[in-house]
Amino acid sequence: MLKYFEQHKKYLVYLPLILYWLLILTLTSLPGMDVPNIHISDKIEHLLAYGGLGFLLNLSLRIQNKFPVVKKYPAWFTVLIVSSYGALDELHQLFIPGRSCDILDWTADTVGVIIGVTIMTLLLFAVEKKQS
Repeated sequence: MLKYFEQHKKYLVYLPLILYWLLILTLTSLPGMDVPNIHISDKIEHLLAYGGLGFLLNLSLRIQNKFPVVKKYPAWFTVLIVSSYGALDELHQLFIPGRSCDILDWTADTVGVIIGVTIMTLLLFAVEKKQS
């Protein structure tokens, strides 16, 4: 399965990751009154958004070949990168009207990325087990 993604990584892995990350950046840059209300807890929104980002970035780091140490430990690097981005994004929201910096939002971001990485890891493990 990973071989197929490696062969088509530009369109199946990198493009979705870039577009998804841009979507998150766009949504977190909207003034508070312009944020779409989807009627769930904002912590769940953070968890889901960053879970998706963690899932996509983890796949990307697993198939890249430029940085061997990152490829060896993709889960750790994914959590480090996305959690750091979540912290920076929370600080960025201090400058957006109607938005605030909230440590609990960052905590939900970090829990989300851990869940996303875990799902990716379990999914790949199940596929590899089925193929062998």
